[in-house]
Amino acid sequence: MVYEENRPDPDELLASLIREEEKGKNGKLKIFFGMCAGVGKTYTMLQAAHAEKLKGSDIIIGYVETHNRTETAELAEGFEIIPRRTYPYKSASVEEMDLDAIIARKPRIAIVDELAHTNAPGSRHAKRYQDVQEILESGIDVYTTLNVQHLESRSDLVAQITGIIVRETLPDEIFENADEVELVDLAPDELLQRLSEGKVYTPDRSRQAMENFFRKGNITALREMALRIVADRVDKQLHDYMHQKGIRGPWKSGLSLLVAMDYSQQSTRLLRWAKNLSYSMGAIIQAIYIETSHQLTTKEREQLDKNINLAKQLGIKFRIITNYDIVKAIVDFALKENVTHIVVGKPRVRNVISMFRLGNFVNRLIRYSGNIDVYILGSDSHAKDRFRKKVSIPAFTPNIAQYLTTSLIVILASVLCYLAKDVVGYQVISFALLFLVSILALFFGTGPILLVAALSALIWDFFFIPPPFTLHINDPVDVMMLIMFFIIALLNGILTSRVRHQEKKIRIREERTHALYQLTRELTMASGIDEVLKIALKSIQRNFNLNCAIFLKNELNQLESEVRHHTTLQFSENDKSIAMWVFRHSIKAGKHTDTLPSTDYTFYPLAGNSSNMGVIAVVHLIVFTQGETQFWEAFVAQISGKFEREFLREATKNAYILNESDKLYKTLFNSISHELRIPVATIMGASDSLLDTSHSDQVRAELSSEIFKASERLNRLIENLLSMSRLESGRITPHMDWCDVHDLVNRITDNLKTELAPFNMMVVIPDDMPLVKLDFGLMEQVLHNLVYNACQYAAKNSSLRIKIYYDHKNFVLEVMDRGPGFPKEALPFIFNKFYRVEGSKAGGTGLGLSIVKGFVEAQKGTVSVENRQNGGARFTVKIPSEIPEIENMPLQ
Repeated sequence: MVYEENRPDPDELLASLIREEEKGKNGKLKIFFGMCAGVGKTYTMLQAAHAEKLKGSDIIIGYVETHNRTETAELAEGFEIIPRRTYPYKSASVEEMDLDAIIARKPRIAIVDELAHTNAPGSRHAKRYQDVQEILESGIDVYTTLNVQHLESRSDLVAQITGIIVRETLPDEIFENADEVELVDLAPDELLQRLSEGKVYTPDRSRQAMENFFRKGNITALREMALRIVADRVDKQLHDYMHQKGIRGPWKSGLSLLVAMDYSQQSTRLLRWAKNLSYSMGAIIQAIYIETSHQLTTKEREQLDKNINLAKQLGIKFRIITNYDIVKAIVDFALKENVTHIVVGKPRVRNVISMFRLGNFVNRLIRYSGNIDVYILGSDSHAKDRFRKKVSIPAFTPNIAQYLTTSLIVILASVLCYLAKDVVGYQVISFALLFLVSILALFFGTGPILLVAALSALIWDFFFIPPPFTLHINDPVDVMMLIMFFIIALLNGILTSRVRHQEKKIRIREERTHALYQLTRELTMASGIDEVLKIALKSIQRNFNLNCAIFLKNELNQLESEVRHHTTLQFSENDKSIAMWVFRHSIKAGKHTDTLPSTDYTFYPLAGNSSNMGVIAVVHLIVFTQGETQFWEAFVAQISGKFEREFLREATKNAYILNESDKLYKTLFNSISHELRIPVATIMGASDSLLDTSHSDQVRAELSSEIFKASERLNRLIENLLSMSRLESGRITPHMDWCDVHDLVNRITDNLKTELAPFNMMVVIPDDMPLVKLDFGLMEQVLHNLVYNACQYAAKNSSLRIKIYYDHKNFVLEVMDRGPGFPKEALPFIFNKFYRVEGSKAGGTGLGLSIVKGFVEAQKGTVSVENRQNGGARFTVKIPSEIPEIENMPLQ
């Protein structure tokens, strides 16, 4: 029982082996990690490289920044240095690492300094860590350096400690997925001593640095952060190792964090903090954004996109959910995903209405979360000040035209009601105005509805409630009616507006779902790559209104340089090289990306389950929103999957054809080798006897006859092979002409005189048999093969019969014999290539009857076979044929 509990999970073992296999294909990344500049990361990295070089490793320097430090420059000597590449930038030129030269050189280890560096415009990638990833994918190991402040999840904390915002950051997953991290540590006092001695920066710059970033308190805090990160990494590595090897221990498993984010800047800090927490806890993490009826402004939309991109950079899975109740949406999602901890930001008062709404958010979340822990993260003091400055009226619909339009409609409706007030009474008019507010809520935003609700209440009070033309109300009932009117109009308008916004979002999602269903349906019915290509282009144009082109791979698994369809897009050699890069790496590139952005197109890989099918080049006028990005990715995934299935279907078809061709080749080779061997041996034996020995005239005649018969057999075999080749290639075109069937039969009986000698031959042709329109040459071969086949299997002295007649616009030919016939189970296969009935006499290739069927069908006819009642077989050929009119009949 204990053994069963300690047994490792086979699925986990298999997944671990697959991960190790995939990881083994790439190079290994070693990061020399430090708390800040000046601790000796580059120096230590070069020392390690020298140690590896002494072991015989091929090491080159791709990029090293010595910062004019003598000790570092001396260590860089002795290595092959790849020349840097120059990029023009404004009025100067910038040197960057030559990525292509490093990959082409293909050393065992490449030294690349400053992993978080931002590349110059015009480089293939925006960041150096992306260059390093490509080097690793080429199977090259990389030594590199990194400071703690460049980790994306720590940048906010570093900014709080030092007061300096770090611009160059990289995703945490780069650090987490590194094969080895070596901490380069130095005591704060020693680092300050190095600064004062000018070993890190020049004296002027060192003094300025010590007064700002390099204060002892800052350095100590950064050192603690670096040590903690490396310690957490070691703990995680130990945990993973014990888990993979099935070693029992106190696991921190099963933890799952959910970050509830929004479109505020506070969410960036929330995401980074939650990522750090998940790393320390060993928990999986995902983020969620609740899409409510709130209409995002352009600024809010941009901030939301930034937050979502940050989540992706941090390696956090992200989802968008539509629901007007944020708390309910968060809790429902957490329960479905088995979340153990929910992380939210502390609500801040942003406007007058949110004062009454946000205070209840945390209490409701805690109350409904049940056993799920809730972490509440506050914002910094600067964020508090910014929020307090924003206490104002809610930010409703910014379109002034909506306010003017709704106000004008209410005023016009009030004028009409005023004309009818003596007829219907002021109470009925209140219902009319309420109805009008409800109707307007279907077409306009929340702000205009609040305005018309207040305006209609004032108009009803001033013009209709007695006494008119004053806001004073005598009757308390009318006061209550006015209050209720305003409340009902307000609630009705807001709720209707909320439903409308919700309906709009749901409709968009429904349209996208329907578009995906329609695409899937069309792709399912499509057959062939060209048809799939046509559907894909049409669907992209219909649903995204994008001009695009699709590059597909060829049979050699290489991307084609030209598209297979008509397109107005023009691609330069640079564009095609970007498409080739995307195809090889399965990563999008081009405009609006961090990779090769200096082009007018965005290139997306058509990534299938097993390989890349091609690349889609798109002209993006505007950047996709996150919702549109998810829709696009789902759309492309469907297209990629169908292309992959079509490529696999063609590959399967080709494999089947090759397999059948191989079988055909073997059958043909075995059959022909046997058929050739006998007549060739006969000819060689008879010829040798005639040449070497003197014989009587009778013997010489017999030997010559044997040579002639063997030659005829060879000629018949060659003719059959040539006829089958013509049939297989489809190059047979019947030449129909008027024929006399007597000539056809006479030709065959004369050619097969020797074979027909042992049989009783009977030919039955009606006296009034007309001329028929046939291909004489093809029919001669048909009749020859049928009669010759009968001669091979019929008993000696038995009867053979040829019967020809004209029946219902069909020329009919029957060949009958009294041989053994065919087994019943063999009848459906008689006309197949190389088919021979089991137990049949030796000789023959099995092509004769197959040729008969091919030649008959070429003349739009049919051929069939059946066993006769008293023994033997009957072959029946029917070919549609006209007969000549009497006056047009040719002279005999």
